[in-house]
Formats: sequence, C-alpha cells, structure tokens
Amino acid sequence: MKKNILIICTGNSCRSQIAEGFLKKLMPLTNVFSAGIETHGVNERAIKTMSEVDIDISLQTSNHIDEYKDIDFSHIITVCDQANENCPVFPSQSLRHHVNFTDPSKVNGTEEEIMAEFRRTRELIRMYLEEFVKEKK
Repeated sequence: MKKNILIICTGNSCRSQIAEGFLKKLMPLTNVFSAGIETHGVNERAIKTMSEVDIDISLQTSNHIDEYKDIDFSHIITVCDQANENCPVFPSQSLRHHVNFTDPSKVNGTEEEIMAEFRRTRELIRMYLEEFVKEKK
C-alpha cells in the first residue's frame, strides 16, 4: 500500500505547493497532497520558480485541509508556524514534522527581488525535503 503524505501551510499557494512538487519527484511511489488552513490558489510565481527546476506544478490545486480528514497519512509536514499552530488533529497515527519557511509571497520589492526570495525559499524547501526523504528510506 502506498504511503500518504500531507503538506500544510496557511493558504496552500506557495510553500506547500513547492513542497508537494518536490516530494512527488523525490518519492514517486508515495501519494503526496498539499493543503492549507485557507485556500488562496496556486501562486503564479511558485509555478514559475518550480518550472526553473523542471517541475511542473501548474496543474496542482489549492485545497483546504478539511478535504483530507478521512485519509490515513503516514506523515504530516507543516511548512509554516501558522499552519503548525492551527493544524487539526487527524485520526491517523501520522508522524508530524514542522519547519517554518518564510512566505515569499509577502516580500515587497522589484520583480527581481521577489523572484529571488521565491528561489531562496524553493531551495530551502528542496534541501529540507531531500533530508526528509533520506531519513525515511
């Protein structure tokens, strides 16, 4: 049976979407989902920054955590403090993991400065998930 992993952030628009894209590539035999405590739609800059590393997240959708309450997850990863503090209890025996990544969509500046922050966040998420995958094998 395939394992199920859920990644949660506030709006399911940037950080959790980026993480979902990476985990789907890193763990192709695992069901990977992402959700938010709110839904804001997938951020266009997140799509663009992931396309730069040949991962297409353009077809991913922004989903609310309530959509996944009946799925048995082996791991739940929260990628921001707000999601960690507001994450509901799931009935499964899932292992919880938390890391707080800065929200690149909150950065002000030129397009170049904003995209630089998206790329920085993307790389931090990639490094975290590569270590996560190594530990789970």
